[in-house]
Amino acid sequence: MWLVLGIIAIIATCINLIMYGTGKDYKLAMAMGLSFTALTLVAGYSMVSDWVEVKDWSALLDVVPTMEIALWVLTVISISLNITPILLELKSKRN
Repeated sequence: MWLVLGIIAIIATCINLIMYGTGKDYKLAMAMGLSFTALTLVAGYSMVSDWVEVKDWSALLDVVPTMEIALWVLTVISISLNITPILLELKSKRN
C-alpha cells in the first residue's frame, strides 16, 4: 500500500509543479502531494507495526534501517518540491 500511496504522492507533486509552471491554481495539487506523502509514511509505519506483531525480526533488521533513511530523504524532497511554488510566488511578489 505504501508503494501505491508513494507513487500517487509523486504524481500529485509533479502536477503541482506543472500547474504552477502553467500559471494555474496549484494549491489543491500541493495539498494532495503533501497529504499522500503523509499517508505513505503512515502506511510504512503500519507495515513495520505488522512485522513487530508477528515478531518478524529479520524483516525489521533488514528493511527498517534503510527504509528510515529513504523515508527521511523522500519526505524532505516532497515537502521542498511541494512548497517551492509558494516560495517562488512570494519571491515574485516582493520584486
